[in-house]
Amino acid sequence: MTRLSKLSRSIAGKVALVTGAASGMGRATAHLFADEGAHVAVTDINGEGVEAVVAEITEAGLNAKGWTLDLADPERIKAVVGEVADHFGGLDILVNNAGISQHTLIDDDDYEAIWDRHLDILLRAHTRTIRAALPHLRASEGGRIVNIASTEGLGATPETSPYTAGKHGVIGLTRSLAVELGREGITVNCICPGAIRTGMTANIKEEHKTIFAKRRIPLRRYADPEEVAHGTLNFVLPASSYMNGAVLPVDAGLTIKNA
Repeated sequence: MTRLSKLSRSIAGKVALVTGAASGMGRATAHLFADEGAHVAVTDINGEGVEAVVAEITEAGLNAKGWTLDLADPERIKAVVGEVADHFGGLDILVNNAGISQHTLIDDDDYEAIWDRHLDILLRAHTRTIRAALPHLRASEGGRIVNIASTEGLGATPETSPYTAGKHGVIGLTRSLAVELGREGITVNCICPGAIRTGMTANIKEEHKTIFAKRRIPLRRYADPEEVAHGTLNFVLPASSYMNGAVLPVDAGLTIKNA
């Protein structure tokens, strides 16, 4: 009998660019992709963090190179994407992970400045990075784009409207580009992390994390960044060639729990 398994679950030799990779989910994704044999471009506004992650990966005998990247700078985005493709000989995978979050009320004096900053980093930078990467993804055998949104893109929390609007926008962008780019064999998917132990949640007291998890999360705990990275990995596998336009909550059931 002919074996059913014909599609590869390996990204060995693929070139992946991860934004916001100096910490948290981005760092976990860079490590996981490198562990799986990919050549990883580690990018982040935190240059020292980039160097640290690259050192962690290369000291393990794996392949990574770092670039300092401010996603508010469109020219720098173009330059870095070009340098990544030149250095590794192409680009197969783009993970738009970088993000920011700041609480604000709608009538705060600095609301519009906070709004502009969030939309720049959470949404506009995604489009700019995708546009810069497209020529290289088109040259790849099955380009992959994964946008990291949030469960805030599926609901809302008070005092975070710039962040929430940006993450809703990421989901809309993902779906639209999945339809637009799918005909070229490029898939575009989206991860919506829930309560994750990252820099954004580091200031929340452990007792408050525990209360929230027991009340809202069926698994009754926060996730480690690697647990999100594995969801991202599944979207970029060659075998995931028919997964396109999907919005995957990695939230332990938070968004489906009624009470």
